[in-house]
Amino acid sequence: MDDHNIRAFTRIFRYVWPQWPRLVVIVVSAVLIGVLFSLSFMTIMPLLKVMMGEEGLHGWIDRKTCDSRYGMDFYVPDTTDYIDSDSNIAYYLRVTRVEKGSPAARAGIRPQDKIIGAGKFRRQSDSDEISSVKLLEELATVGQDEPIAVEILRDTESINADEFTVELETRPSDKLFRRMKVALTDQAQRVVGFLPRDKAGANKARAVIFIILVMAGVTVARCLGRFWQGYLAEKVVQISIANLRNDAFAHVMDIPVGFFAQKGTSDTISRIVGDTSTVGKGVKILLGKMLREPSKAIFCLAGAMVLSWQLTLIFLTCAPVTIWMFGLLGKKIKKATRRSLMSSAVMLGRLQGAINALRVVKVYNRQKHETTAYSAVNKRFLRQVLRIARVQAATNPLMEVLGMIAMAAALMLGSMWVFDPAKDMGPSKFLTLLVLLGTSAESIRKVSDVWNRIQQANAAAERVYGIIDEPVEHEAAGAVELSPLSSTLEFKDIVFTYPGNDQPTLNGINLTVDAGRTVAVVGPNGSGKTTLVNLIPRFYDADSGQILLDGVDIRGGTLKSLRDQIGMVTQNVVTFNDTIAANIAYGRPDATREEIIDAAKRSYCHEFIEPLPDGYDTMIGEQGSGFSGGQLQRIVIARAILKNPAILIFDEAMSQVDADSEAKIHRALEGLIAGRTCFVIAHRFSTVISAELIVVMDNGQIEAKGTHAELVEKCRLYRNLYETQLVVREGA
Repeated sequence: MDDHNIRAFTRIFRYVWPQWPRLVVIVVSAVLIGVLFSLSFMTIMPLLKVMMGEEGLHGWIDRKTCDSRYGMDFYVPDTTDYIDSDSNIAYYLRVTRVEKGSPAARAGIRPQDKIIGAGKFRRQSDSDEISSVKLLEELATVGQDEPIAVEILRDTESINADEFTVELETRPSDKLFRRMKVALTDQAQRVVGFLPRDKAGANKARAVIFIILVMAGVTVARCLGRFWQGYLAEKVVQISIANLRNDAFAHVMDIPVGFFAQKGTSDTISRIVGDTSTVGKGVKILLGKMLREPSKAIFCLAGAMVLSWQLTLIFLTCAPVTIWMFGLLGKKIKKATRRSLMSSAVMLGRLQGAINALRVVKVYNRQKHETTAYSAVNKRFLRQVLRIARVQAATNPLMEVLGMIAMAAALMLGSMWVFDPAKDMGPSKFLTLLVLLGTSAESIRKVSDVWNRIQQANAAAERVYGIIDEPVEHEAAGAVELSPLSSTLEFKDIVFTYPGNDQPTLNGINLTVDAGRTVAVVGPNGSGKTTLVNLIPRFYDADSGQILLDGVDIRGGTLKSLRDQIGMVTQNVVTFNDTIAANIAYGRPDATREEIIDAAKRSYCHEFIEPLPDGYDTMIGEQGSGFSGGQLQRIVIARAILKNPAILIFDEAMSQVDADSEAKIHRALEGLIAGRTCFVIAHRFSTVISAELIVVMDNGQIEAKGTHAELVEKCRLYRNLYETQLVVREGA
């Protein structure tokens, strides 16, 4: 199987998609978290501009507005550069960068040009001087309806500089990215518009408070998004896994009995209970961390791209290596997980078997043996778990090293750009870029184990769907409703072999039973007695031959109509963790309390049920705890009596009932079996001798059939059974 294939895991989304309204909220919340997370870090730059820079918040936003509108940037002077030769105010804007094809480039503006007038702030004479702050504000806040006139002073090789006027376009750009930048900076202008432009200490403090309040508001909104994403993701997961378990359990109810005879039950229980939980963890991490962390990384990288796309691309050079590493580690995780789940199922089976047989274990002093056997299974499970742990432990450090290498390369170059005025990389911008790249690297590191978790969930899903995909009991196309048996039940040339066996368990069985007759099936252990009667309700289908009910092959009828007319009391008493009344009425849930009590009286249950404090509402515990074997046997017999079937099957039905109770039950059954067909597999002489037909089986074949007297006379095997087992057991 392809270790990179997660097809089994994707099948769980059949249960997830119907909850699409919640999924929409989850995705929107994840995107909102990413946007607000990156926005909270983007506030670092304006905060530093206000607290540390001479430019100030308004100046920085004005400069970014000019960059987005006109495609040009200006030199930001430090404290000493602000001082002109004759005053403390700069009277021009020096252009440091002009984008190719931008409105500034089309107007003829070049780097190193000085803007000495703009819009309404125009020089009327050579002696007029306008502060750079006013010029920048005019360029940033002018309307976008008409071009703005800009006065340029350009140094030349001659003694006198050229002075001329150009018109800058202010209409919106046709390019989507530039329009987005313009919209963002225009919105920033509106947000800070109510703050004073004066850079006095009090006004700076108000700007700082405003930025901090914005950060707090963003954090609160992000936390609300985190709550809704986490809660709804958990709800989607739990509902999906509950529905998956329901479907898996419903499917198990329709799987042939032979599947469990061959595979056992503990592995199936482990798949439905444990493996579905592992699948749920995979879905949860997909709807939680897998949406949230990439969203945070994407928007942080988007913010970093806005600040410096060159350095961001250098940082992203580690992406291909990271993806390759995810695939390699995920492959190892899936293999180890698949083995660990199988080991877990074996361990569960060993634990279940030892606890169920605890009395036998103790009486034979085999505690040490069972402990050693369990420890060996547990040790194999531990090895697989440690393999998973080793890969998972290596994942985060490897991702962190890769991220650090990429980040170091970007930041080393960025640190050199800080001291290059032409690169537009001031300290505040560099620090913000550092935080954004570092945060995106951390988000990527957090999802480094997601692929491993998905592979674990996929391995579990393969086991769960291995059960769900198991073929169910076959029912022929166009199957008919079978009427209750009224004439004959015929076994015709039956051959049957259990799956995995080479030799047939039944071979050439031919038997005709008239309706209403009681048939006792006897024979040594392993002769095929139980297998023969298990073919009647189609727990198994014969390899060849037919079972005819009133001349109709039972494989051509519906399973429901066949089993509706069959009642069974098995060798191993089966009760459910429910009330006594519910256990008796299991085959007829619509039975009245009077009918339940009547069936209990006829099987002699009423005499021990009535004195109980809760009577028929008394709970039968797990494995029938609280009741003796004989009592449980009679409750099960009451269940068969209440169903009132056309065919009764008793497999060792009296083996746990004492002689007195058996005699009472026989008297009750005499009235019940009238007009019904009854198959009895028993070792007690009183049970066998009362049958109208006795069938003797040996090595999967019918050795002889007839009455007791006939068989004692003509069948050596029956005579030996009678002398060595039936009479001895009766005497016992």
